[in-house]
Amino acid sequence: MRPKKRNSGTTQSKELKPSPGGASPDKKESQELSVKKHRDKDAEFVTLCKSLHVTDLVCDHAWKLWKSVQDSMEEVLDNQKRLWGACLFVSATDMDVACFTLTEVLKAVSLNVKQFLALVRKLDVNLDTISTKVNSALTQLEKKYDVTLALYQRFEKTCKKIFALVSDTEERKTIQSCWTMFLLARGRALQMEDDLVISFQLLLCTLEFCIKRCPPDLLQPLYKSAISKVLSPPTRTSRRNQSKAKSRPPEPEVDLQLLKTLCQENECNAEEVKNVYQTSFSAFMESLDISKSPDFPPVKDLNQQYEEHYLKSRDLDGRLFFEEDETVLLPKIEISQVERTPKKNQADEDAVLIPPQTPIRAAMNSIQQLRGDLTSSGDQPSTNLATYFKNCTVDPTQNMLKRLETLGQAFSQRFGQAVGPRCVVLGRQRFTLGVKLYYKVMEAMLKSEEKRLSVQNFSKLLNDSTFHTSLLACALEVVMATYGESSFKTGGYNHGGCGTSEKNVCFPWILDVVNLAAFDFYKVIESFIKADPTLNKDIVKHLEACENLIMERIAWRTGSLLFELLKQERESGAAEQVETPASFNQPLQHNHTAADLYLSPMRPGVRTLPPDSPVTPSSQASVQPLAQTANQSPQFPKSNSLSLFYKKLYRLAYTRLKILCSYLLSAHPELEPIIWTLFQHTLQHEHELMRDRHLDQLMMSAMYAICKVKSVDLRFKIIVSAYKNMPNTNQETFKHVLITEGHYDSIIVFYNQVFMQKLKTNILQYASTRPPQLSPIPQIPRSPYKFPNSPLRVPGSNNVYISPMKSPRMSPGIMTPRSRMLVSIGESFGLSNRFQKINQMVNSSERSFKRTLDMGSPPKPLKRLRFDVDGQDEADGSKSNGDSTLIQRLTEMSSTRSRMQEQKMKEDVESRKE
Repeated sequence: MRPKKRNSGTTQSKELKPSPGGASPDKKESQELSVKKHRDKDAEFVTLCKSLHVTDLVCDHAWKLWKSVQDSMEEVLDNQKRLWGACLFVSATDMDVACFTLTEVLKAVSLNVKQFLALVRKLDVNLDTISTKVNSALTQLEKKYDVTLALYQRFEKTCKKIFALVSDTEERKTIQSCWTMFLLARGRALQMEDDLVISFQLLLCTLEFCIKRCPPDLLQPLYKSAISKVLSPPTRTSRRNQSKAKSRPPEPEVDLQLLKTLCQENECNAEEVKNVYQTSFSAFMESLDISKSPDFPPVKDLNQQYEEHYLKSRDLDGRLFFEEDETVLLPKIEISQVERTPKKNQADEDAVLIPPQTPIRAAMNSIQQLRGDLTSSGDQPSTNLATYFKNCTVDPTQNMLKRLETLGQAFSQRFGQAVGPRCVVLGRQRFTLGVKLYYKVMEAMLKSEEKRLSVQNFSKLLNDSTFHTSLLACALEVVMATYGESSFKTGGYNHGGCGTSEKNVCFPWILDVVNLAAFDFYKVIESFIKADPTLNKDIVKHLEACENLIMERIAWRTGSLLFELLKQERESGAAEQVETPASFNQPLQHNHTAADLYLSPMRPGVRTLPPDSPVTPSSQASVQPLAQTANQSPQFPKSNSLSLFYKKLYRLAYTRLKILCSYLLSAHPELEPIIWTLFQHTLQHEHELMRDRHLDQLMMSAMYAICKVKSVDLRFKIIVSAYKNMPNTNQETFKHVLITEGHYDSIIVFYNQVFMQKLKTNILQYASTRPPQLSPIPQIPRSPYKFPNSPLRVPGSNNVYISPMKSPRMSPGIMTPRSRMLVSIGESFGLSNRFQKINQMVNSSERSFKRTLDMGSPPKPLKRLRFDVDGQDEADGSKSNGDSTLIQRLTEMSSTRSRMQEQKMKEDVESRKE
């Protein structure tokens, strides 16, 4: 039953860190490669090692790695030198030896960043070649590269709008100096150089610095006029006359008018950029001693200082973006695909091409939306919220304000430690936004509870410190996710203990900052989403991912409240089990509230009602144990929060198992319910196996065990390979599994030494003639997290969808239409009769009409309302009967749309003239 364990190629050590000082490798004469020691290796490999200044130890390690993967790799002959470069990168990273930079190895093997990172990951053919440390370094490099590429593309576009003569030599030098200065400023000011938003704000600060030092004839009219009159822009002077030029008085530190223009043109909040300028960028300029200088710093000095930073960081040379070097720029096709304007569908196309938003535009739009939604919310309780506080038996206001002050200081300091030493002020800004959202959602929750319970005294809930901390933490997580600082899109969450965790503010960083148990945070997520319908789809998905991470792993860490609750359930004689299999067939109800979960019984007498508090269904449940007489055996009610946790856990577990089975066991569908039965049994009766482990580790072990006893040939390597293709997975899950306290190894070792030993008797029962009874399959309901901003179908219609406009402050110009026509209710489109044709169709009673298609093919349902031209059906490219009533209406609507668009263009032109 034991699978064969492969020898581990690498150890699970801490993440890559540059060597102290980051000295250039060619200065390490004592560690230079000795060619004589490597005569047993390929001469070209040794030559590559010497060109990259690797040490003898790295050379030996890389050659050994190469020999171990050589037989497993395909097309070795064509990619041999490139694979050698990948092996050298892996070895140097694992051994913490700073021999070369990423740019140097890219140049040596003639690959761009994306190609090289993909090649390194391809080395992991046996799933034991790439350590979690190397994988973390790859993820970090890829994220930094993606951010830098997005910044450079925006920089390039912005410079075309700022400078008048692109081909001018002097102008090109100015632009190059500006880009190099930005790279240096980012490296000096930020510890997290992959922070897109703050990096972009620093880029705008750098542009402001450069623009006001440019001669006027280099600037476009918009920026020439934007420079404050207080400043006297320099004029071009010959070198011969430069020494005779009169020195200008020291200029103001920041030109607010110019900075505001830059922010407006780039859809960025001017106040935030101003704060970045006055903190991080000003400190950077002072470090260069150029803050009061009216001239550009010497290009040579900028290059020299950036060179030192680049060699110390050991990664990418950002200057190569300006030089359009092939190692950093994507192929032109990929760039144009992102930037091009959506074109009209051709006759043979089935769907509208919707180019993705650029990362910066998407980030700016999300921030603008969040700030717009909170415009009417203050950083103090509203009148309605203050009334709720006064209605409480014990007024929670003072304790709440003290808590906010304490947590605000902690958050700002920790944010500065993680992002950059000058970013404490930015942390305070993030916290202020979080407080506004905290008050807004709290008020919505209380209004909902008042309507549900017909009471106004919520003293018990509002005096619960855990509830307030959870609600605030959720609001702050929303803010952090909106600014892109807490995101799962680039390599998972903060695992903790990965070497750079102090610089990782991804979830669950916020829980550590506010000292909150993950299980308590989970209680507020669903209620938070329901209480704030303005949350966009990406943020809702992010919070749902946080909830899943808590159920998968975080809530199962040693010291978690979850284990205490499970222990109480067993010791106190709870009326029911945590979650019985019989309840799987029942749909998961989503009518619970935060009050139900935070006031859920914990243990007898722990949470009691304040005097004169109203008795609600939740409070009745909490005081029920106190009503037991001394002669009765205690039958304490089940914890609502624990019961709901297990219901969601089972449904998440089965959903993931079903995906994995679809990958691997489509030929054996009868095994899925058997595997689920073992999996569910483990979670219910052997939950100690989850301590400091991951849900998917038990899932893969259960699959392997059942396949083994059922004589189905399925190796762990195949299971892990399929698992890597599942959504939201991380290789640490199968490479770094707890075996005994303080000792970690692979998933195979865990199965042999822990899982099978604990469940051997139960596993063997499935091979007998009388196997255990199968557990019912959980119902998998639709997600409770509806997206209010997604298109919603009009009742009674199959092809009419509407989307609510987020805010009157957000112009439709920054919205991405997902159809041929975007109608924004609330914006002026002229006379109402322009919508007459649309209304005639929407209100028509002839809904039974069905389209007929050529060739007799079955009709394709329209997912959204589309507008045809000359009877052309955009859904499938075919033409239907031109005499149909529907086609006639659509043709009329097409002409109406054209007239509307022409009128709109005229109005836009007139408004610009005004």
